[in-house]
Amino acid sequence: MPKVSEDHLAARRSQILDGARRCFAEYGYDGATVRRLEETTGLSRGAIFHHFKDKDGLFLALAHEDAMRMADVAANQGLVQVMRDMLAQPDQFNWLGTRLEIARRLRTDPEFARGWSQRSAELTEATINRLERQKSAGRLRDDLPTDVLVGYLDLVLDGLIARIASGHAGENLSAVLDLVEESVRRRD
Repeated sequence: MPKVSEDHLAARRSQILDGARRCFAEYGYDGATVRRLEETTGLSRGAIFHHFKDKDGLFLALAHEDAMRMADVAANQGLVQVMRDMLAQPDQFNWLGTRLEIARRLRTDPEFARGWSQRSAELTEATINRLERQKSAGRLRDDLPTDVLVGYLDLVLDGLIARIASGHAGENLSAVLDLVEESVRRRD
């Protein structure tokens, strides 16, 4: 039996994640059946589950990939920039509906919550580090602990995701993000 190259395996994994992202975005977690996953990826269930243990594993891998992408932006430009990117390029964030599924499962599924907390730590860490650097540079409010600022920005992010996912992206949300950004800046 011929060996499959690492590049081929990586490309196949990427193909599966791209298709799964579209499938979860369109049908939600429960509606993303194995048959639909096969249709959107163009691959058989055997090929899909060769790379991922099960549907949960696929969903967590997708959520982790998206959290890592967001963490890269948050580390360099801040969490508000992540939100601005969502508004500017909604087609690049077609997975937003899956965030709602993540929130539901965090509340109802302890095993999922454990797996998610391990995978989402990068975004939280990137946000904390960025806020600490901005505080040290005198750009952010110093009258609030960093964990309060993180909680505030996470709350705004969750609200923005809910608004976009429900089709309300055109409601001058950019101005709302300006207000959020101004509210965390240092006041002299």
